[in-house]
Amino acid sequence: MFGSRNPRPTPSRQPPPQQASGPYSRVPQDTPDRYGGRPPANERPYYDGAQEKQDYAQGQSGQGGQTWRLQPTKSPSPQFTYGNSVAVSPFDKFPAPRGSSGFYVILNDLYVCTARQLDGFPQGQISLSDFQRSWASISFQDIVHVKLYDPFQEGGHRYLGSLDAELGFAGKKETEAPLDQDELQQVFTKNYENQVLAPGQKVLMDYKSIPLLFVIKAIQLVDLSMDRASAGSEPSMSDPRNRGILTRQSQMNFFKDAKSRVNLKASKRRPAANAIFTPDFKFEDMGIGGLDKEFSAIFRRAFASRIFPPGLIESMGIQHVKGILLFGPPGTGKTLIARRIGKMLNAREPKVINGPEVLNKYVGQSEENIRKLFADAEKEYKEKGDESGLHIIIFDELDAVCKQRGSGAGGGTGVGDSVVNQLLSKLDGVDQLNNILLIGMTNRMDMIDDALLRPGRLEVHMEISLPDEYGRVQILKIHTAKMRESGNLDSDVDLEELAHLTKNFSGAEISGLVRSATSFALNRHVKVGTMAGVSDDVDKMTVNRDDFEHAFDDVKPSFGVSEDEMQRCLRGGIIHFSEAIDGILNEAKLIVKQVQEPDSTPLFSTILYGPPGSGKTALAAKIALDSEYPLIKMCSPDNMIGFNESMKIEHMRRIFDDAYKSPLSVVVIDNIERIIEWVPIGPRFSNSVLQALMVLLKKEPPKGRRLLVLATTGERSVLQQLDVFTSFDSDIAVPNVKGHAELALIMEQSGVFSNPQRAIQELSEMTRSDSVDVGIKKILLGIETAKQDRDREGRFAQTIARAKVQLGYSS
Repeated sequence: MFGSRNPRPTPSRQPPPQQASGPYSRVPQDTPDRYGGRPPANERPYYDGAQEKQDYAQGQSGQGGQTWRLQPTKSPSPQFTYGNSVAVSPFDKFPAPRGSSGFYVILNDLYVCTARQLDGFPQGQISLSDFQRSWASISFQDIVHVKLYDPFQEGGHRYLGSLDAELGFAGKKETEAPLDQDELQQVFTKNYENQVLAPGQKVLMDYKSIPLLFVIKAIQLVDLSMDRASAGSEPSMSDPRNRGILTRQSQMNFFKDAKSRVNLKASKRRPAANAIFTPDFKFEDMGIGGLDKEFSAIFRRAFASRIFPPGLIESMGIQHVKGILLFGPPGTGKTLIARRIGKMLNAREPKVINGPEVLNKYVGQSEENIRKLFADAEKEYKEKGDESGLHIIIFDELDAVCKQRGSGAGGGTGVGDSVVNQLLSKLDGVDQLNNILLIGMTNRMDMIDDALLRPGRLEVHMEISLPDEYGRVQILKIHTAKMRESGNLDSDVDLEELAHLTKNFSGAEISGLVRSATSFALNRHVKVGTMAGVSDDVDKMTVNRDDFEHAFDDVKPSFGVSEDEMQRCLRGGIIHFSEAIDGILNEAKLIVKQVQEPDSTPLFSTILYGPPGSGKTALAAKIALDSEYPLIKMCSPDNMIGFNESMKIEHMRRIFDDAYKSPLSVVVIDNIERIIEWVPIGPRFSNSVLQALMVLLKKEPPKGRRLLVLATTGERSVLQQLDVFTSFDSDIAVPNVKGHAELALIMEQSGVFSNPQRAIQELSEMTRSDSVDVGIKKILLGIETAKQDRDREGRFAQTIARAKVQLGYSS
């Protein structure tokens, strides 16, 4: 089979080794002593069609036929070791096909080899090289079950259309000369044509007196009779049962072993020798849900150029992307993505560093820490150039050390500026490196120095936003996968329903939701009266729908609805005492629907104005909750007590920034005059806060995001003078309770009074007027006060009359 090769000189003839006692311990005396001899040069096992199929079909044994139990031993000569074949004894009487001294055998019903009968080889044994034993997981103490193998019994697609092989040096003898990939394929095909190869198989080849090790990573099978690839065929990544016959038409793709110093010559037709992706990589194996679009963009921008032939990229003058910046809200999976990218790439173990770890109290040490990150990449790039492997650096919390230069970050020593300068020089300096990939992560992209974000540095900016409903289904499937496999997830749990209910949940919050639900299920199986024992039926434990409903009380989304604040504003509910209230809510519904429409304006702001206590805040909260937008934030002066101007501006900016991270958001700005610190004496107000508010009201959200702003004020004339009123797209008047009919309706709905008309009569006598003109808030407070008195009607009339006097509305 290997007559066309120039093998190493065979050792001189030597007697066979001492055989162990047993039924095969003796070799017949009339058998020629050829142990260690070279196989005939003109013999090669192959299948050329009908004759071989007929031989197997005639019952000469196959996968289900006779089994030989043989003892493994070392290869008798380099021809068998480098020829990827095994030796058997003629006395074991293998019924090999006619016309060939080589035939296929299958070991332990899984591993297929090419076997040759060798005169003088001990009966009852089979030779296996070190790499063959490693591949088949066979030791010298094992008994190998051997059968004849017919590849055509498994269908027509038995030939290799293509195979991916990982290449490395097999011994101490190495070379720095580049290896031509086309020549490697010619030699490999010439040596091993018509042999059966499978994923995971290790093949040792002598190439110009240098031992090379090929590890088959993936194959694709074809049917040569049809002269096309099998329909829907895909590379078989690691299953040795997917195997095929090597032919001269088979295409080979070589990939350098990351740990080897093999230098593969760049080719314009072949993919990169230092393939950045492992051949058996699949995106679905990464365990990250809801980020398909982001991964596609990252692959296109940062990795697509690295999988093409280096010669082609060099001829086009393309520089690889050196940096990716992942930014977005906390808990959306930025760090997880960086870790998974490091695992999916066929590169060295990524260097992971947190921003604060770079800083050091000694002068110059922080810059030295940056230089150390790039030291290995610089050394290899000087030695191997473009054949250098990819070095990945993962930089978490990048904003901690890469703030805008001149901002004073890092203290009076200016170490923050020096760190940025050092990082810039390494990424895009005079001596550029083409073998690095820096992955930075931050929650605050606005704080990072602009020079780092330009092309040639961290030029790929990928926002990792909150997952949509489809993404949340994927994340829930990932976190409940083991529960579903083991049957611990109850059938009443609908993941699509949970995905719908978890609006604006980040990936981390969904994971926390699953953990919380699991804790409720575990708690059901704790023995009553003890905290350390578990019930006997713990093996029947399941996580059901009720557990997830309770978990929603434990886990609240950071970018969800500020429900507690909204409910406090709606403590008394909405009383429809007037047609004006219904008109306000109906108009608000139209505004909410308008913002939801994809073709309409992405930003709409409206202001509710009216006298103090007229229910403006409650109506704004009601509109916000009824909109069912996934994110609702309240900007209230209650949360700014003690804030100076800069703190107020930062607080408002943060609320709007959070709103921009959700596809649909509502921001309620309550009591604007209090936020801007309006005081009628003077008059006085904070111009900085006012200007910031006006800018935020007019700033459009990012593409794909829509925002509704609801504001309230009791000082319409003041806002008109300050030119704030024109910043809103619409305004809605909220009236007081006008007349006795409206007041009577409110009193009847309260259920507190037995004779509402008597209270109204007394109020009319006290105020000498048929009008009320009091805010709903004062009326509800008057009802609560009247509950404490025996004469509820009289107490209520007195309270409302005093309210009219205090507001200056008495006749």
